[in-house]
This record gives sequence, C-alpha cells and structure tokens, in this order.
Amino acid sequence: MNSKQLKKLFVAFIITLFTVVNVNAVLRYNYIHENVRTVPYPQKGMPLYINPCALFVPLSMKSEENIQFALSCDKDFPDNATIYSEVRPWCMFNPHQVLKTGMWYWKFRNVSDNGKVSEWSEIYSFEITDDLPEFVTPSFDVFLSNIPQKGNRIYCFLSDSIEKTRKSIYKHPEFNDMISQARQGISADYTYDSNPYNKLSEMSELAVKLQTAYILMNRQVYAEKMVQFVRRLLSVEFDTSRLANDFFAGDMAFLLANVYDTCYPILTFEERNKIKDLVIKIFEYYRPLMYGHEENHVFNNHFWQFPVRKFIQAALVFYDKAPLAKECLEYLYEVWTCKAPAANLNRDGNWHNGTSYFSANAVTLSYMASLFSYLTGVDFLSHPWYKNAGIGLVYSWPPESLSAGFGDGHEKTNDQPLRIRSAFADFLARENGDAYAAWYSSINQLYKTDYELRLYRMLCGKPRPVSKSLPSDAPKSVWFKDSGEMIYMDSLADYKHGMYLSFRSSPFGSGSHTHSNQNAFNIHYNGIPVYRSVGYYLNFSDAHNIMSYRHTRAHNTILVDGIGQPFTTRAYGQITRMLKGEHITYALGDASNAYCGISEYPMWNENFSKAGIEQTPENGFGETPLTKFFRHVIVLDKDIVVLYDEMEAKKNVRWDWLLHSPVRFNINDNTLVTHNEEGGFTATTHIISEQSCIYSQTNDFTEQPNENLAIRGERLEKYWHLKATFRPSKSNRILTVIIINPDGKGKRKAVRCNKSGVVEVDGWSISAELNVHKSAGIVITGKNKKSMFCYGKKSFENEYGQEYKSKDKNASVLYDYKDGAWKSVEMVDRRLNPTYVTIK
Repeated sequence: MNSKQLKKLFVAFIITLFTVVNVNAVLRYNYIHENVRTVPYPQKGMPLYINPCALFVPLSMKSEENIQFALSCDKDFPDNATIYSEVRPWCMFNPHQVLKTGMWYWKFRNVSDNGKVSEWSEIYSFEITDDLPEFVTPSFDVFLSNIPQKGNRIYCFLSDSIEKTRKSIYKHPEFNDMISQARQGISADYTYDSNPYNKLSEMSELAVKLQTAYILMNRQVYAEKMVQFVRRLLSVEFDTSRLANDFFAGDMAFLLANVYDTCYPILTFEERNKIKDLVIKIFEYYRPLMYGHEENHVFNNHFWQFPVRKFIQAALVFYDKAPLAKECLEYLYEVWTCKAPAANLNRDGNWHNGTSYFSANAVTLSYMASLFSYLTGVDFLSHPWYKNAGIGLVYSWPPESLSAGFGDGHEKTNDQPLRIRSAFADFLARENGDAYAAWYSSINQLYKTDYELRLYRMLCGKPRPVSKSLPSDAPKSVWFKDSGEMIYMDSLADYKHGMYLSFRSSPFGSGSHTHSNQNAFNIHYNGIPVYRSVGYYLNFSDAHNIMSYRHTRAHNTILVDGIGQPFTTRAYGQITRMLKGEHITYALGDASNAYCGISEYPMWNENFSKAGIEQTPENGFGETPLTKFFRHVIVLDKDIVVLYDEMEAKKNVRWDWLLHSPVRFNINDNTLVTHNEEGGFTATTHIISEQSCIYSQTNDFTEQPNENLAIRGERLEKYWHLKATFRPSKSNRILTVIIINPDGKGKRKAVRCNKSGVVEVDGWSISAELNVHKSAGIVITGKNKKSMFCYGKKSFENEYGQEYKSKDKNASVLYDYKDGAWKSVEMVDRRLNPTYVTIK
C-alpha cells in the first residue's frame, strides 16, 4: 500500500466515524444482583429490564401475614390514577399492564389476616423509558377463568389435537420409541418394595412415558399401571420429613396430580381423597418456604428447574378442590410472570446459571410458556429471552463441539450431547420459527429420542420450519449483555473448524451453578480445547469442586496474592464494551469488584465445613486490595487473540496470571508453546510485561477428583496448569498475543521489541502501553488491511502525521468492514443495570 492510499484510508477512517455509544461510566456497586433481596425494587438508581416491571419487597420488611401495593404515576396517589394490588401473603406485585413513559411511584403496607392495616411505607420511584422492551402478561383472573373443567388439565394446551393424532399414530416416526419406553413402565413392579417412596422419582419418570402412550393410544393398560404406582404409595405411611428434598417433593406432587388428572375414572373415591390430602401436605410444607423467598432470591436454581413446574401442575389439578391449592396456583403464576424466564433480569437468550445447566430448565421453560400462552391467549414466547434463546443455544454450545465452558458441567465433551437441548431447540423451531434453533436441532437430532417433550411433538400439530439453513447474517460474534458473556466463532456454518473463543464477566457473579471466573476466557480450535477451564463436576461441594473446579485457580484469569473470587453474587464482573467488524472483534471485561473477600452464603459456609476447608488466604480465599482488573480481548482475523490486562491494587500484591491446557507447555523465555496432535494445531502464546515473571506448571490439581464419584462415565484426564507469577507491585499491565497455527501450514512469528509492548504478527502491528506510570492504551493496525483499533488514546497519528481525535480519551475505537461498508464506531462503558442501590 503506497502513501497516497494510506492517506485516503485514514481520511476515510475519520469521516466514517459516525456511531458513538456514549453511555455512563461504570460505577462500583456492592452488588449488581443481590443473592437475597434486602432493598425494595425498583427505586431510584435502578435501571429497569422490562416494561412493566414487577415490584418487590424484601421479606425482612414484611411484618404481617400479607402485603398490599400501590402504584401510580402521580406521587400523591389519587384514587383515579392509582393501581392497588390485592392483599396477598407474598412480597411481589405485577401490574400486568404497560406502564407509560415517565416517573412512577409506589409504596406498600402490611396487612394482618384479620384486616388490620399498617401505615404505608416510604414512597419509591422509578422511571419508565422508551427503550425498555415490553412484555405484558394477563392477570391471574384471566388465567384462572380459562382452566378447563373437564379433560386433562395438565396438558390442556395439547388436548384439541388428540383425536386427530390418534388416527395416524402408527405412522408417526416416534411411535416405536414411545411404545418401547411405555413398556419400561409396564414392566416395572414395586409390589415388594418395603418403602416404595424410595422409588418415587423413578415412578414419576415412568409415569410420563406411560401417560404419553395412554393419551395417544387410549389403552387402559397404561393408565392402570400408573394407578398401580400410586396405590403402592398410598399403601404405606408417608414420612413428611422427606419433603425437605425439593426434587422429591416436586416429583411426588407431579406423580400424584398426574395420575389423578389422567386416570380419574379408575381411582376410587377414597383414593382420590388420599391423593388430594397428600398434595395439600406438600403445599402446606412449601407455602412458608416459597412465599416471600422465591421472589426475593435472585435465582434459586432447584426451584426454577423442576418444582415450580410440578407444583403448578398439581395446583392446576386441585385448585377447585382445596383453597390452599388455588392460593398456591396464584402464587406460582405470579412468581413466574414476575421472575421468569431467566430471573427476568436476562433478556439475551443465554443461560445465566451455566451453559450445561440450561438442560435442567429446558422442560420447565417450554411447558410453562405453552400452558400460560394457551390459558391466557398471550404469547409468553414473545418475551425477549425466548426470542433470543435460539442464538443463545447455538453460540453457547455449538453442535458436535464443546460448550462455552462456564459453569457446572462445562467439561462435558462433544461426544456427550444433551438430548434435552436438542428437544428445546426443536420446540423453539416449531413455536417461534427460530432459524437458529431449527438449524441446531437438524444437526443434533436427539430430540427424537426425548420422552419429556414427546407428547408435545406428537400433538402440537406444528411442523418444523422447512428451511434448515442458518440465517445468512449469522454473526461471527455475539455479546450476551445481561448474562455477561461474549462468544466469537470463525464461522458458525463451518462449526467443526476454526477458532471458538468465549469470554465471561458476569453481573450474576458466582455462587449457584456458575463459577468464580470473572474475566476468564476459553479457546477451542477445530472443536478441541486450546486453553480451557479445568476440573470435573462430580459433586456439588466436595474438596475438588471447591478448590480445583469452581475456584478461580481453575480458570484462565488471575489470582491476587494467590486469592481468587469468592462464591457470591458480590463477586460480579461486567462486559462493558463490545465492538465487532469483519477482521476485528473486541470486548472489555471489568472484574474489579470480583476479588471481594469470602462467601457469606449459609449454603457455601456449610459446604466448606463439610469438606473440611476454611476460607483462608492459604486456600485462596480472602480480602484483597484489588481496585482494578480490566481485560481487553481482541480477536484479529481468525486465529490471533490479543489480551491486554490492566491491574491495580491499593498496595503491593503478587499477580498470578493463569492458563490451562490439555497438553504440556513448552516454555521458552516469555513464549509458551503447546502442540495438540489430536486437534492438529500449535498454539504459541507471547506474554509481555515490563515486570518480570516466573513460570511454573503442573498437571496436578490442588484437590484431586474422587474417582469413586465418577459414576457417569467422566474422563478424568489430566490438564496442565500454568502460572505466570509477577513480582509484588501496586500495578501491572500484561500484553498477551496468542497465535494458532494449523499443522502443515507455515508458522507465523511474532516480532517483539523487548518489553515495550510492540508486536508485529501476520500483517498486524500491535502497540500496547505497558508502563504503569502512563495512561493505559493499545493501538492495533493492519499493514495490509484497512482495519484499525485503538483504546485509551485521545488522539493518535499515523506515520504521515494525520491525527485522529476520539470524543473520549478512554474510549475504544474500531474501524472495520461491517454491513457492507467500512465504518468506525467509538464506545465507552455500557452502564451497569443494578437491582441494588448502595454504591461503594
């Protein structure tokens, strides 16, 4: 490229700077999302996620049996402009109507069971803005009035097509599998089980298979077998203490209600009453555990996985037979419309509680949307999360590959596909016509063997989309803003080849099925790990899980004085910026708040105690003086990754920079080389800093996995764990350049200028400021490409003296080919959306 061409290029760079994402600077909060709410929501200083927003009062502020809410766009609350909730024993209120743009005001009061009212609370305010997505659900009365009085209530949304489907059932491609699985139920015999409740979960699963065959075949043998299961349970005394296991309680509620609903004519009058009484015992047990708790917990994963669905199925069957069942039905409807589908704090379609653990929620997510849509006439699948769920499924776990690698179960390999992910994708394809979901499930066709959504597939009458092709504009990179992940793929269509990078810095922090891995990244190439989180999910809270799987040391991020991020939502991160073009993809993660002490959760404190582990600095837990940890992640073309880390602390600390590989590192000065024969590639990583470091590696875990717990076919393979330990300092900056070379192709070399932070590789020039006494910044230009990237420079010049000035010296600026044209975009930090108000 000659000088005239370069001049024209730079002029174009200036002229086409037309998009500025100018949002507020990131503030420091104690939380983005509290684990258990302690402050009312919403109020001033809390941006909203959806319109209408639900109102929540912490359980600690509930002093009587019931609460009433008042909501108005007038702070004087005139009767003609105020929405009053019904008096209810829970701590939430959904207005069930769009709230007009502007300021809104709300308050609440406690109400005793005998009708005595307390004074109204202080007044809270919030603002409805035009940019909020709208998702309006009908009131509970609408839902209640449409429940059918006859027929199967649990699957009422499928009833209309039963007779038609029966006529051609033998031709259905899943017919033989359905019969085979129903025969499993027929062959089960619990007659001689001394305590049949030990087999309740097994009975519940078999009952689903039997019920599917019964509804579609209308053969009494299947119904009679279901009744046989329940009669065996009714023949022994039930120990109420077993209800402490919420999965057991959910299975019991569903099995009893399902048999009652499906096999009503076969049951005797006495048996029906016994079933009803047992279901009411479950509701009596869980009423105080649900009301005020589930709506104020950020995400009680067990409840949202199974019990919420199975309890609502039971309440649906018995709501007109017992007042408590009706009350629970209303609560469950309201808590879903206030909190679901993904805590109602996540609109991006990705699963905030760990990629693999989405599978535990898939049936509930499909069932609840189907039931509520049918009974209310409102499409629950129009919620923003459902609209984006196809993209979330595909990018977080591409077909025939590894997942993004975040959360429990991340180590599952590409020969361990999840059947229910395929079934949920098929559901989205049929219901929403989602092209991503249709493509995904056309490749992973395990949905055909799934029994949980089989009744839906055979009765819904909705065909799969004709096209199995990906959208032509399927992006190379996706930013899941609410869940805090960024995914890059060379080509989604060519998913078996090329590089896949995932990066996490999440406002949900750590503590449930997520890990302490803010600002961590994973890289795969041709479906094989290059660098990846390590460890094995054998037990939720054994020593290996705590110390070598969930702990920060198991992820590609940093430790501060050997200390990682605690298991708490306080340890949050945030992807504050993301820019993308044809040749450059960029994201900035802020994990400055993540190294914030020890876990305060009672559950984790109990788990630490059981494992014999203390949350001490020696074990990698404790307070740190960290004040800043920014990680810039930049992908150049298809196989070069640049990391630029900015780290600061109040006092001198030791910085441990972590990297994990399935093969041993060959360490030569500051260059790390791993050759993966299985994947057919070599990864070369250059680590550059003005501060010296000492490298060490091991293939031992801090706590070894217990082989006796590996009962699901886990491959307990060794990984290599590299640590680059930098001498104690208050500040440090590290530039990392990762180059992946496929075998058989010429190897590219990175040329460095000592420790100055200048690297040239494959036509790219990378210049990073590593001197901690100067303002941070990095500039990347292409020698033979037009693409440019700049961070942290108010202005900079090309070699001809032409100057570019950004609107903010701390902005990130990208010039690249996008949407058919060369464009520039400048971005500063995206604001946080806290549901908590106290600022640090």
